[in-house]
Amino acid sequence: MIDPVRVAVVGVGHLGRHHARVLAALPGVSLVGVVDTDPDRAAEVAFANHTNVIADLADLAGQVDAVSVAVPTEAHTAVALALIAQGVHVLVEKPLTRSLEEADQMLDAAEAAGVVLAVGHIEHFNPAVHAARPHITQPRFIEVHRLGTFPERSLDIDVVFDLMIHDLGLVLEVVDSDVVGIEAVGVPVLTPRIDIANARLKFANGCIANLTASRISREQVRKIRFFQQSTYLSIDYKAQEVEVWRLVPQEGAAPRIEGGKLDVQRDEPLKRELEDFVGAVRARRAPGVTGARGRAALVLARDIVSRMSESAGEWKAHR
Repeated sequence: MIDPVRVAVVGVGHLGRHHARVLAALPGVSLVGVVDTDPDRAAEVAFANHTNVIADLADLAGQVDAVSVAVPTEAHTAVALALIAQGVHVLVEKPLTRSLEEADQMLDAAEAAGVVLAVGHIEHFNPAVHAARPHITQPRFIEVHRLGTFPERSLDIDVVFDLMIHDLGLVLEVVDSDVVGIEAVGVPVLTPRIDIANARLKFANGCIANLTASRISREQVRKIRFFQQSTYLSIDYKAQEVEVWRLVPQEGAAPRIEGGKLDVQRDEPLKRELEDFVGAVRARRAPGVTGARGRAALVLARDIVSRMSESAGEWKAHR
């Protein structure tokens, strides 16, 4: 018999309660307990998942092998570093940290301790992305729309770090080229933070990516489209659907268009993400989204927000 991987969840608000639900049901996993600053919320989630409330991070020492961290972004570094110091493997929800300095602290600590550091970029584990990935070769243009209704959470960060960062991580992986140019605009509408944003990225290999993220839309849209030589590919993250269309040459005749929907084995992306994390812990291998990849997405997100500030200054100067 293989001993179960002992896990806990720190922060069981909007996202963390789902981490607890999934981990409680995963084979080969023992959900030891949950930690939260709100005792009533911790008790509710613990009861629903037949586990324990753990009062403090220090009480996890020696009880767990791995922890899923879903606290507010501002607390990511302090919580993760405390766990890493205990020799615990950690998955940190996106964005990895508030700053590059904190990200480097976390990566250095994880490397020194020899523990797995994973980042919760959930769309990397979307079955639609998995089905589409072999068909994405050398995209020349990428169009992304991630639109959501106004949330009750994550209002402490700009929409770039809350929503757009999901797609930034995936675009960086797919294009695999340096970003050499950024045009961006962001507008605070319902909060002091940026609520709707658009970024146009130019890569060294010539690819252009245009990304729009909003948390003030009337409907939810989560789609990414790839245009490459003779091929168009569309992923609907939410519906977990993929369409691929190709221009097929014919000898002595006009080319024809072929394609349609790919077969997607639908599954909960969070379940796949946490399965990957637990598998990485058990095998001591790299997770699907490493700390380094989470850092790269954070760097790009910060560069986009910086460019937005410059654009806002330029706009005010010309009024």
